Amino acid sequence: MPEIDLLGEISIAIMVATGFALLAKVLKQPLILAYILAGVVIGPEMGFGWVADKASVEAIAEIGLILLLFTIGLEIDIEKLRASGKSMAITGIAQFVICVGLGLGFALLLGLKLGDGNYDALYLAICLSLSSTMIVVKLLYDKFELATLSGKITLGVLVLQDIWAIFFISIQDNLSDPQPQLILRSFVESAGLILLSILFARYVLSRVFAYIAKSPELVLVSAISWCFVVAGVAEELALSRAMGALIAGVSLSAFPYNVDVIAKVTNIRDFFITLFFVGLGMMIPFPTGNIILLAILTSLFLVLSRFLSVFPVLYLLKNGIRASLIPAINLSQISEFSLVIATLGMTFKHIDAEFVGILTFAFTITSVVSIYMINYSHHIQDWLTKQLKKVGFKDIQLAEDQCEAEPCKKIVFLGFFREASSILAELEKFAPEGERNPLLDEIMVIDFNPHVINELNNRKIKCIYGDVASMDTLKHAHLDAAKIVICSVEDSLLRGTSNHKILHMMRNMAPHIEVMVASNSIKHALDLYQQGADFVLVNRIHSSKDIAELINNSLDKGLKPFRETEIKSLSARNEVLN
Repeated sequence: MPEIDLLGEISIAIMVATGFALLAKVLKQPLILAYILAGVVIGPEMGFGWVADKASVEAIAEIGLILLLFTIGLEIDIEKLRASGKSMAITGIAQFVICVGLGLGFALLLGLKLGDGNYDALYLAICLSLSSTMIVVKLLYDKFELATLSGKITLGVLVLQDIWAIFFISIQDNLSDPQPQLILRSFVESAGLILLSILFARYVLSRVFAYIAKSPELVLVSAISWCFVVAGVAEELALSRAMGALIAGVSLSAFPYNVDVIAKVTNIRDFFITLFFVGLGMMIPFPTGNIILLAILTSLFLVLSRFLSVFPVLYLLKNGIRASLIPAINLSQISEFSLVIATLGMTFKHIDAEFVGILTFAFTITSVVSIYMINYSHHIQDWLTKQLKKVGFKDIQLAEDQCEAEPCKKIVFLGFFREASSILAELEKFAPEGERNPLLDEIMVIDFNPHVINELNNRKIKCIYGDVASMDTLKHAHLDAAKIVICSVEDSLLRGTSNHKILHMMRNMAPHIEVMVASNSIKHALDLYQQGADFVLVNRIHSSKDIAELINNSLDKGLKPFRETEIKSLSARNEVLN
C-alpha cells in the first residue's frame, strides 16, 4: 500500500538524517547540510536509491516545506520591524535591491537568460539576495552578539529579507504569465487572506487557544490544523499552499498566545525541517564539473555582493567602519528560504533540477565558510579596516584625533553597555531635580558604537570612538591622567579582549590608576582581585545604584577602602554556583 511505502521511506529518511546530523555535530557543521547530504545518499539521483519513488520524495518535501514556512511565519516579529532603527530599515531595503541588481548582472555574465519564458537569471538574483536566518542567529547567539549594534542591524536586515521573500513567493506562481491584472489579483488575494487570517486569529483563535492552553497536545494539533486550513484556502485562491502556510504562521505570530504556540510547535519543527531538506537532497542531480564551478563562482559572488550592498549603506549612514563591516560578514551566506523559493520554482517549471543543484552546492559552500567568517568576524573586520583606511576611507573620529587637545577625565568607562548605562542613569539622579550632577563632567566613555556616542554627546558626556581592546586607543586617550577606569562589560560581551587583559594593560600603562572590572562569577571575581583589581563588579550581586554611589565616593576616598571588605564578602559567599 502507498501509505506503508511512504511511512517506510520517511523512516529511512529520518534514520539516515539522524546519523549524518550526529556527524555534523561532531564536526561543528550546520545540521541543514547534514540533512541535505542524507537526502543525497538515500536518493535516486546520486545515492543508493533507498528512496526511489519520485512521488514519495515530492510528498516528503512538500510536507516539510509547508511546516517549515509555517514555523518561519510564526517567528516573523512584526513589532520588531516597526521598532527597527534607521540603519536597519534603510540597509534592509537597499541591500536587497542592490543585491538583486548585482545578481541580474552576474547571471547575465554567466549566460543565463531573462525574459521570453526564461527565469534562471531572476531566480538566481532573488536567491542570492537572501541570507540564512537559522545559521546567523545561532552563531550570533553563541557569540553573545545578538544585542550588539552589529547584531541588531544583522537581525533587522534578516527580518526584512524574510519580507522580501514573502513578497516574491506571493507572485511566484504568476511569473509564467506576468500580466499586471494577475499580479494585482495575487496581491489583493494575498493581502485579503493575510488580513482575514490575522482577524480570525485575534478574535477567534485567541479564545480557542486560551481555552485549550493547559492541554499541550491540543495546542499543537490546533496550530497545525490552522496551518493546513489556511494552506488549503490559499490553494483554492490559486496561491501556493506554501504561501498559505506562511500566512498562517504570520497570523498566529500577531496574537497574544503566539509565544506558547511557537514553544509547542517548535517541538516538531525540526522533524519537518529534516524532511524538507532531506527531500531537497534527494532531488539534487549528479554534480558535473560545470555545476561545481558555477557553485564556487556563485559563492564568491555572493560574499562580494554582501560587502558591496551592506557596507556602503551603513558607512554612509555614519555607523563607522567596524559597525558597517561586521553585518556584511554576518550575512555572507545563502538562505534556507532561497532553497524554498528554488524548490517552488522547480514545481512551477520555472527552473530545472540542475539550477537547484547549483544553488544547493553554493548553499553548502557559503554555509560552511560563513561559520568561520562569523566566528572570526572581528579578526576579518580588523584586517579589512586597515585596508580600507589605506585607500582613503575615514572612520568616525578616533581617540588619537579627539584626545590631543583636551586632557582625560577623572572617570573613564571602557566600553558602554547596559550596566554602564544604568550606572550613568543613577549618577544623573544624584543632582537636585532640574540640575546637572557636576560629576558627569568628569566622565569619559570609550566605545565603538556610534549610537552610544551620539546619545552621550547629546547628554554632554565626553566620549571617543575607539576599541578598548587596542593598547594604542588607550594610550591616545591619555588614561594615565584618569583617577578611576571602569570596565562594566562582562567577558562574554567583550570582543578581542577580556577584563583580565584590560586590567593587565592598565597596570602596565598607568599603575597608579584604580581599576574596576566586571565578572559574572565569584570565582572569577576573586581571581581578578588576586591579579590586582581595585574593585570587581559582579552584576548579579551589585546593583547599578551601589556602583554609582561607590564611584561617587571613590573620587575622595579611592576604591581601596572598599576592596578588602568586598574580598571578604565574596569569599564568605557559599553559593551553589560560584
